[in-house]
Amino acid sequence: MKRKMLLALAAMTLAGSALAAGPVGKGDPVKGKQIVDQVCAACHGADGNSVASANPTLAGQHQKYLYEQLKAFKAGTRKNPVMMGMAAPLSDDDMWNVTAYFSQQKVKPREAADKSLQALGKKIYRVGNPATGVPACMACHAPGGAGMPDQFPRVNSQHAGYIVKQLNDFKAGTERQHPTMSDVASRMSDAEMKAVADYISGLR
Repeated sequence: MKRKMLLALAAMTLAGSALAAGPVGKGDPVKGKQIVDQVCAACHGADGNSVASANPTLAGQHQKYLYEQLKAFKAGTRKNPVMMGMAAPLSDDDMWNVTAYFSQQKVKPREAADKSLQALGKKIYRVGNPATGVPACMACHAPGGAGMPDQFPRVNSQHAGYIVKQLNDFKAGTERQHPTMSDVASRMSDAEMKAVADYISGLR
């Protein structure tokens, strides 16, 4: 059973690496920038590189993933009062345009803040915790954190505080619901969440 699990995780890792450089789907990034400048830049930065840890960096994120998140905010299936309000007036074309713009921006590298957390964070990201059934994060998010287009987001250079918040939201099942991530987060300790989030923030 363990051998089958390891082979499955390895296959997912290779798939994630192969798909990580997927092309932008549709949408007009020029029109998207106009919306970003008026609506999104205050929180996420004009180029998608957020300064505040409460707001995710969107630069270089997979377009389809961003599009699906905007749709979820608009539908109310992903809960966040601010983003639900921002997404509400956006048309489908607006969403494609905004996500086309953000996906083409270059993410700015970030340094891990707490070096003492790196060993545990690296272990969880690359190996997981077999004792508690936590799989390796890189199986879905790729060794370098580039993610898997359409399914799993790019996580490298993301704010550690934002990642911890999302893991806790998945664990609580209130603001965010995702079968895989909710199960993974439910098996993680607070210390593991903090460590892996700090490790991820420094990934390239």
